Amino acid sequence: MRLRKAPRRVQASDSAMALLSARRVYSGRVLNLDVDLVRYPDGSESELEMVRHPGAAAVVPFLDELSQPDPKVVLIHQFRHAADEFIWEIPAGRLDPGESPEGCARRELAEEAGFEAGQLQSLTTVYATPGFTDERIHLFLAGELKEGRAHRETDEFLEVHHLAWSRVMDMVQCGDIRDCKTLVALMFVDRFMR
Repeated sequence: MRLRKAPRRVQASDSAMALLSARRVYSGRVLNLDVDLVRYPDGSESELEMVRHPGAAAVVPFLDELSQPDPKVVLIHQFRHAADEFIWEIPAGRLDPGESPEGCARRELAEEAGFEAGQLQSLTTVYATPGFTDERIHLFLAGELKEGRAHRETDEFLEVHHLAWSRVMDMVQCGDIRDCKTLVALMFVDRFMR
């Protein structure tokens, strides 16, 4: 009986994967799809389908000072085709070519919720789904809001809500808020800013 060698486990200190080639199979308005040929740290090769995305920005807008006991926050309730339902979210959107994450956050806050931020603070940057896409979402906190007028895109069907922070945290706990970027941003604010 011949014993098989156990596969070598890749350690964090091993060399990274190498991209050998990339083939664009689809180009769209929102994303592109590539098939990448990669070499793994153990020398084996494989094709990976990769969704290429320009990145996005999202913002947690506060109507009141965070230091208040139960400040109001702005959330949107938006229909999402992929989920086939209305989803609670913070204002967010895709970066335009050459646009900075901060510029995108300001633009999306104005377009979707109708507010201009007097103060904008970077929270963190997260990968949306790193198993198949390179999309990074830059998360921000907005304050000193000035109300203006929303300018939504033709495919955006949403309602703007002003909710007490305690209500928002209840919505997180009971599972009413399920959008990943929104959950990360809200929990980041709750843990590190409040």
